[in-house]
Amino acid sequence: MVKKRKTRKAKVKTTSFKSFEKIPFSETINIRGKVFETSKFFNRDMSWLAFNERVLYEFTDERNPLLERLRFLDIFRSNNDEFFMKRVGLLISKIQAGNKRPSLDGRNSLDLYNEFLAHIRKNWQEADIAFKTKTIPDLEKSGIKFFKWKELSYSEKNVLKEYYKENIFPILTPLAVDAGHPFPFISNLSKSVGVCLKRPGQKGKYFARVKLPPEIDQWIELKSNSNFMHRYINIEEIIQHNIKDLFPGMTILSSVIFRVTRDATMDEDDDHLIENVLEWVTEGLKERKFSPVVRLEIDNPDSEWLIRFLKSGLEVVDEQVFAMPSLICYSSFSNIIDLNIPELRFNKFQGQNYLPFENIDNDSRIFNEISKKDHLIHLPYQTYLSTVESFLVAASQDSKVRAIKIILYRTDADGRLIDILLSAVERGIQVAVIIELKARFDEASNIKWAHKLEDAGIHVSYGTSMYKTHAKMIMVVRQEAKKLKTYVNIGTGNFNGQTSKHYTDLSLFTCRKPIVEEVVNVFNYLTGRCLEGAYKKLLVAPFNMSRRFIQHINNEGKNALQGKPAEIIAKMNQLEDPFIIDALYKASQDGVKITLLIRGFCCLKPGVKGLSENIKVVSLIGRLLEHTRIFYFRNAAPVSAGGIFYIGSADWMSRNLHARIEVITPILSQEMKDKLLNILEITLKDNQNVWELTSKGMYNRRQNDKRKFIAQEWFIENKKEL
Repeated sequence: MVKKRKTRKAKVKTTSFKSFEKIPFSETINIRGKVFETSKFFNRDMSWLAFNERVLYEFTDERNPLLERLRFLDIFRSNNDEFFMKRVGLLISKIQAGNKRPSLDGRNSLDLYNEFLAHIRKNWQEADIAFKTKTIPDLEKSGIKFFKWKELSYSEKNVLKEYYKENIFPILTPLAVDAGHPFPFISNLSKSVGVCLKRPGQKGKYFARVKLPPEIDQWIELKSNSNFMHRYINIEEIIQHNIKDLFPGMTILSSVIFRVTRDATMDEDDDHLIENVLEWVTEGLKERKFSPVVRLEIDNPDSEWLIRFLKSGLEVVDEQVFAMPSLICYSSFSNIIDLNIPELRFNKFQGQNYLPFENIDNDSRIFNEISKKDHLIHLPYQTYLSTVESFLVAASQDSKVRAIKIILYRTDADGRLIDILLSAVERGIQVAVIIELKARFDEASNIKWAHKLEDAGIHVSYGTSMYKTHAKMIMVVRQEAKKLKTYVNIGTGNFNGQTSKHYTDLSLFTCRKPIVEEVVNVFNYLTGRCLEGAYKKLLVAPFNMSRRFIQHINNEGKNALQGKPAEIIAKMNQLEDPFIIDALYKASQDGVKITLLIRGFCCLKPGVKGLSENIKVVSLIGRLLEHTRIFYFRNAAPVSAGGIFYIGSADWMSRNLHARIEVITPILSQEMKDKLLNILEITLKDNQNVWELTSKGMYNRRQNDKRKFIAQEWFIENKKEL
């Protein structure tokens, strides 16, 4: 029987969060029995917003091709939505519940919330100004023009009215609100038109909502003319200027476009009591659909009656209402971005097929190559298709393969990998799949794939109820001569053919017995009832990873004190764990040179005298999303490449180290160590896309216009040599 989910606490109805008790700043915080000084940490969420600010900069940076700048604007908007769904929703819940626990940097939830709002509103104003004063003129110079309804000719309006009647009007559904019709459900991130109506000859006002169809492109293309090759009008313009057709006989007093953002957090308290993860997550998805609104965006702040009506119906307070300065806040530019105008796009980039795995003419060739030596793939410069997918295809077709085991966190939307696994089962291969149902925003997709795999007779496991399974591993067992031999793939990114084209990741193929045996233990732990076991080579969270990382950091400090070579380089997405940060501070004070490449948020304060003078933090934001996790410790080696190298799925975050199943693998091949060191050195040479974090929390862009060097472009140009 599934553990019953906790009922969400009812929303507190109030006109403002100002009425809530203000909790004072805290100078210390106790985490798992250890007291930390809050002044030593940046706030993770403010750092997250700073990351999104760096993405916004890419939109305003004229060095980027024009259409790519629009892509960065879309990413900025998407990141902003995610921040509200994940972090603001959680913060509002804390405020309303009276949760007095401070953040890692000592601040209370109400102060943080107010700071979030001020920061986000400032960013949107900057984006709006840049869009109006620079992006629109640049687009028009390039032959791309966005039109308002009032700018169209009489004949063009008639054409669009016919288009509206044939392609839009039939799928619009007006929903009235009155005594017989309750306030309608508004789904997360959906856009609607709110309409204030009046019956002729009567004084009363009525509300109606029209949902804007998400299945229609945001921008409708008009015929080109001598001035502009590409002419567009936004679908909202068309609907708003023809919406009277939905309300014949009524007078429309005003209308607004609005969008709601709902809390996307799931209550995971007491997860260890969950008996059926599938039912628990399925129920959670239903609950999330109706979760509280954390943001109401409105395009016309002057429509006071409509705003009051929406605030009441959606149960939001004043601070949760956001005036959208322009359509850039809620309109995707996807069909504009995809225009085939090469001079306005980044040069086309096609990853290189991995030469050792290329031209495989039989199913066993790829396994023979892995038997000879380890292989480390740098995605997307070397393609996912020719490496990870080829490995799985070969395994599914090889008559000697007896079993395939894989962990799926987020996978291809088109089910390509699922089809490969299904074909393996059809050939009599035993397949086991661990699917993480709690992968945020991918729960519904993963449930669908789980049912499809189970229907085909594949053994599907949902990992453990206590921890999310975030490791990236594949295991293939072959019959070779008179014994079974196991091959494994351990990576830093998801097994997803689509994202692999845009994310930089690393993927190791090996059959080394010490690593393989421990990978087998991890799979057995996830699918069976066995205990976690001992791991000597792998770092496996939540069992030994945090402890082993801290041991490595402390060891570098001891080496530095003894005059031995000591250095740490770590590349990851985020850094937040206070125990790791505390160890890094101590190592810095011992004289260890520490370089941290943190793409997203970072709670460590670098360059503080007496605390972190030897620590440098940089962030690289480029055309590809940096997603590799590399951890390097010099370990007193006489040459840099002789140190200890790891790659894997975990960031240095508390959730990764203590609340997830994560796997970090050592790199044992000297050739592969050299390759990793080269990746780190090339990345750190970038002087166009790298930002350096100051002790005050500001990011300064590194720039050298005389000797430009862009790391990602170097990897693209030299992909054959990787």
